[in-house]
Amino acid sequence: MPVKIRLQRHGKKGKPFYSIVAADARAKRDGKFLEKLGTYNPNTNPATIDLDVDGAVKWLQNGAQPTDTARAILSYKGAMLKNHLAGGVSKGALTEEQAEEKFNAWLEEKAARVAAKKDGLTKEQEEAKAKALEAEKAVNEARVNAAKEAEAALEAEKAAAEAEASAEEATEEVEAAAEETTEEETKE
Repeated sequence: MPVKIRLQRHGKKGKPFYSIVAADARAKRDGKFLEKLGTYNPNTNPATIDLDVDGAVKWLQNGAQPTDTARAILSYKGAMLKNHLAGGVSKGALTEEQAEEKFNAWLEEKAARVAAKKDGLTKEQEEAKAKALEAEKAVNEARVNAAKEAEAALEAEKAAAEAEASAEEATEEVEAAAEETTEEETKE
């Protein structure tokens, strides 16, 4: 019976969630499996992977073949390295302690790289937020300045209209006074 380590899809449309399983190669993708080894959630950044490394190594040593994506996940979590180191121990090239030491050193290095990536992502998000806030402040300032200019233009128009109206009133008063004087003169 050929065994594959592969992904079993769950989740809804557009939001996949996978189980990492050891299954018979002839079984359906989401069908019967021999053992569940972990989960993989690609919806988060970076992707969330929960894997039983020792169980995966046991299946690899028994001849299970991982699919391409499963191989990448196993490699990312260190199962392929641990399998390689276990092969070296069985051949006598390494002792168990040396293999464990190498694996732990690799895990620490990997954790540091993942933490650096997370920090970079959060820093990038904060910079994007700050840039968006600055852009919004600039737009708001421009909007306020445009409103002030429009208000000043309205005030100037009102002042001009009032000045024109007062000038017309003054002209009318002068004309009225002139007419009164002409009427008075004609009466006399």
